Amino acid sequence: MSAEYSWIAICVVTTTVASAEDARRLARSMVRSRLAACAQTEPITSHYVWQQALHEDGEWRVVFKTLPDALAQLAQRLRAEHPYEVPQLLVRTEQCLGDYAQWVREGIDLA
Repeated sequence: MSAEYSWIAICVVTTTVASAEDARRLARSMVRSRLAACAQTEPITSHYVWQQALHEDGEWRVVFKTLPDALAQLAQRLRAEHPYEVPQLLVRTEQCLGDYAQWVREGIDLA
């Protein structure tokens, strides 16, 4: 790997919701509140067991990019605004180039 690359950690938070409107609402809310620098939405099909029944449903995946320091606030807000009784909130740390990490930093406000 070339020394010209500087890799920085950011957090990627993923959730799912039942509709495009719910996905749009959560994405806009978290970006507007500056707890996430961006959010991506996409339709998926989920297979799961809920209340002893097997389900296959269309859902929307929402992926948020944030900073480790903003993770707790983002998770708290997502939990409060999420329409599901038991929402999926998954977090992973990813390495990105320094200029992208700087862009994420500029999109987050921890004040």
